[in-house]
Amino acid sequence: QVQLVESGGGLAQTGGSLRLSCAASGRTFGTYTVGWFRQAQGKEREFVTAISWQHITFTAAAMEGRFGVSRDNAKNTVYLQMNRLLPGDTAVYYCAAREGTASISRAAEYIYWGQGTQVTVSS
Repeated sequence: QVQLVESGGGLAQTGGSLRLSCAASGRTFGTYTVGWFRQAQGKEREFVTAISWQHITFTAAAMEGRFGVSRDNAKNTVYLQMNRLLPGDTAVYYCAAREGTASISRAAEYIYWGQGTQVTVSS
């Protein structure tokens, strides 16, 4: 069993940066792939980025170059660094964990989910 708690959301200006954290409990967290998804109001949840236990990263094309993911297994924490934020990045951001990396951008493949943290980017 893995429990995930996101933090670091808030209000940012266009062009600004935020770093989200996903803190996990569970002794086997280091073996899981952790993904970040976001859901804007009235829209479907979409894949942002993910990092495997080997620290291999996968990022959605729309966020490539602006968003980055990293993990510190000693701290049981995964980070989402978001730079050059745009109003279109406004959403609730969720972290999620799973085993393996097949279909890594597919939300249904993830077993454990956090409650989400709101990110709002003002123009």
